[in-house]
Amino acid sequence: MISTGNDIVALKAINVARTKQQKFYNKIITGSEKALYEGQFSERLPFEYFVWLAWSVKESVFKYLQRLNPELIFSPSKIKISKLEPPSSQRVSHFEGRDFNKKTVYEGIIDYSPHTFYSRTIITDDFIFSVVSHTNNFEKVMWGIKKIGSTDADDQSKAVRTFALAMLNTLFPDSELQIDKNNHSCPVILKNDIEILVPISLAHHDHWVGYSFQV
Repeated sequence: MISTGNDIVALKAINVARTKQQKFYNKIITGSEKALYEGQFSERLPFEYFVWLAWSVKESVFKYLQRLNPELIFSPSKIKISKLEPPSSQRVSHFEGRDFNKKTVYEGIIDYSPHTFYSRTIITDDFIFSVVSHTNNFEKVMWGIKKIGSTDADDQSKAVRTFALAMLNTLFPDSELQIDKNNHSCPVILKNDIEILVPISLAHHDHWVGYSFQV
């Protein structure tokens, strides 16, 4: 099962009061996840951060599986975070690279029967960024986060593709690469107009964009 999924949430753009309303957050987190927050994270994270952390992880899982099952319907309550380990440091040193510095990420295990996924999440004062994989080894995962000047949807889409292609071109320097969408609206990488087996995921929210792909 080769795929990838990522998501980004711009924290300056969320509605904090609405996020804290039970009617709202019950659509995103389960009772066991709320208990996880209260037992381990209430003194570390604002509740609204935890809710959007859960959203970003679950959206990443959905993107991962949607590539393999285009008919899949997003149901956050069925995607459950069973374990979450906090970082030992809040100092994020870089916003692009290969693999993750475990000292600065939240590491999660996610159950979505019959699948198990693993997540890495970076949280700053500005954004929450998550990437998931079917294995707990992220050594083959490339990722990036960037702030852009526009919140227009077309500008976001163009910016995240340009950002991802800059990294891809360092890995495939002699190729004519493009990022397009397949028939199911999933992003794909084209080399000389032919899709290559390098799954990629793109995300944008407000002034922030992010990508992930497997090499």
